[in-house]
Amino acid sequence: MTRQGKTWLVMCGVLAALLIARGLTGEGLGRVYVKKVEVSLGSEQVAGAQGVSQTIWKEVPADKATMKWVEWNQVAPKEFFAARAANPAQDSISLSWPRTIGLWLGAFFTLAIMSFLYADNIAYKLAEATVIGVSAAYWMVIGFWETLVPKLFGALTPTLVSKLVLPSLQPSDVVQQISMWVALVLGVMMLWRLAPRGGWIAAWPLAFIVGVTAGLKIVSHVESDLMAQAAATMQPIVEVVPSATGGTDWYATTWATLANALVLVGVVCGLVYFLFSVQHKGVIGGAARVGVWYLMITFGAAFGFTVMGRIALLAARFEFLFDDWLWLIDPNHLRS
Repeated sequence: MTRQGKTWLVMCGVLAALLIARGLTGEGLGRVYVKKVEVSLGSEQVAGAQGVSQTIWKEVPADKATMKWVEWNQVAPKEFFAARAANPAQDSISLSWPRTIGLWLGAFFTLAIMSFLYADNIAYKLAEATVIGVSAAYWMVIGFWETLVPKLFGALTPTLVSKLVLPSLQPSDVVQQISMWVALVLGVMMLWRLAPRGGWIAAWPLAFIVGVTAGLKIVSHVESDLMAQAAATMQPIVEVVPSATGGTDWYATTWATLANALVLVGVVCGLVYFLFSVQHKGVIGGAARVGVWYLMITFGAAFGFTVMGRIALLAARFEFLFDDWLWLIDPNHLRS
């Protein structure tokens, strides 16, 4: 056995020993409890848009229900402990093995991804491949049930879709049906790339998608970035903030005026820095240096915001490991 293999064997043995010790002390670790809730719904026919009758479902008493089922809602472990202490034979709150297994799988994959900090290994590769595969399958299912079924199939075959999967489907108009036929043709053309010949056919829907997306995005970016920045720059430098008594809040007015002045100076100096048709000397050079300071502060703040976002994700994973899995901490008082 190689040195790396021996190291992994020792680490796994220590981890298994710690988990066994933790599981035999206190209330154990890593369990999910659910509560049985009976749901009953009744239907009511109401008139919808353009006189179309649609079915509205609402919660009703059990004796008047037309649909009944049982839901298992996750509850805090302390609710299970309290119910067990009151009645050891109760079955309204019980251990959920599927969710518990999912919790342990989440802990395993979290540790597997973190193991890359030591070295590239088979556990990390397994977790990476699983995440990619599950994500692809998840978004495929979401795309099918939230895009293809209600929009494409619902527009082309509304009667069949309404009868089989979506009873509350609203009828589509002629324009929507025509647009969905166009989308279906473009989708089939996109799949043509998988065929042995005629892969160039897929270039046409791809060009259509890129062109439409670029046209839509450029409008949104001009409105949200360019015009918003220009409007913020054109604000009055002196902004008077009224007080609650009807006078002037000089403290708020001072800070609002300073903020507007800083925005104006930053925009002007940032534009001067990118003015390469003249030498950056004298007043132009000073303004360009101020623009560099603004740019560096902006980049630093953006980078710090990104890092803090990643740190927050890391903290959330540690909280998951120590709270939900190992039960070493209880910040939300779910077990005590």
